[in-house]
Amino acid sequence: AKNPQAHLEHADHQEVRDKFAKLLQKYADTPGVDTNDVVFVIGQTVYGVTVVHPHELVSAKCIIDFGYMKQFMKDVFIAYGVTPDRAETCSEVLIEADRRGIDSHGLGRLKPIYCDRMDQGILWPDKPITVLKETDTTALVDGNLGLGLYIGPHCMQMAIDKSKKHGVGFVAVKNSTHYGIAGYYVTMATQAGCIGWTGTNARPSIAPTWGVEPMLGTNPLCFGIPSDDEFPFVIDCATSINQRGKIEKYAREGIDTPKGVVADEFGVERTDTEGILKDLVLGKCALNPVGGAGDKTAGYKGYGWATTVELLSTAFQSGPFGEDLCGVDRATGAKKPMPLGHFFLAINIEALCPLETFNENSGKLLRALRARKKSPLGPGRIFTAGEPEHNERVKQYAQGGMNVPQVLQHNMKDLRDKFPALKEKYPSFPFE
Repeated sequence: AKNPQAHLEHADHQEVRDKFAKLLQKYADTPGVDTNDVVFVIGQTVYGVTVVHPHELVSAKCIIDFGYMKQFMKDVFIAYGVTPDRAETCSEVLIEADRRGIDSHGLGRLKPIYCDRMDQGILWPDKPITVLKETDTTALVDGNLGLGLYIGPHCMQMAIDKSKKHGVGFVAVKNSTHYGIAGYYVTMATQAGCIGWTGTNARPSIAPTWGVEPMLGTNPLCFGIPSDDEFPFVIDCATSINQRGKIEKYAREGIDTPKGVVADEFGVERTDTEGILKDLVLGKCALNPVGGAGDKTAGYKGYGWATTVELLSTAFQSGPFGEDLCGVDRATGAKKPMPLGHFFLAINIEALCPLETFNENSGKLLRALRARKKSPLGPGRIFTAGEPEHNERVKQYAQGGMNVPQVLQHNMKDLRDKFPALKEKYPSFPFE
């Protein structure tokens, strides 16, 4: 009773567990089997055995060319009333996430985050971008609840242009919406010979350390620094252990959320992915910040960084936060807009030293890190930020494009069937 998992730790029971695992997998492979059958729960909780269900592997080899996928997304945006030039920008931001292997923020978000919200009338396809205040080095911009996917690139370019004239450029944005991967924007800066920095708030998901009520967004804090490597140093990560997009990906894959990522209103750890997504909307559970719950593993650090991003996304902008960004009217259940704030900083490297010198110095340090002694328990190499995404891009282009799992195939068909112009242009998809 003191150690209910002791039977899993006994070496003599390994053979029994292995036999049980094979039998359970054989049952899972049976056509029409109920994936919610209690025997699978028993297998995982009692014997520590997890199986792979066939439906999780259905579309593992559905590889589609990036150019095709980008064009499809562009056509979808145009069908919704986005102008062609802005649709080009929006589709480029999304497909870049998929190229980098960040499939939680690419095609997977086209329908649920952008199209569905346009259908719900809580963001609009083609609103103007209004400059409210501007100096040589700064600007405050209103996105008027248009697509963050075109607002973000516009404002990062403003910051870059200012930095090229005056050494530094900073742009704060209000009334925007989800702007995709933050790494896209700092890469714009590195490609222009600048250091880039950006962040955004989001729907309340993170609870303060020692709290259980979601108050802060997953609030990515992202830096981009050029080097003479094949890829820049780009650190793009949420200030929570996992962001909502990753949990949505777990749901598409039919797997549990890892332990330690989410806690409910009673402080109890949660792993039930579908229930987590529902309760996040209801405010009944929260994501843990980087470092985890409490202070034993320094969760207050992630909480502090999330708060920093929230401040920079709301204080300049007099923007909403917390419950006001939940996206739901608690009284009626109706959807409501989520006016987000962003910030963009660009520093022109040439204003301080030759770009070539800076890149050489950056590359020297990054290569020194990757050359250090490797752990015998690790993958045999050390990575620096931006390298895994670069490697994923190379791999995906070598395989001919991106994998489109079954659930996203359904999304593509739903979007096509919604608009006659799309049905005419795409009578069948490569997976049909």
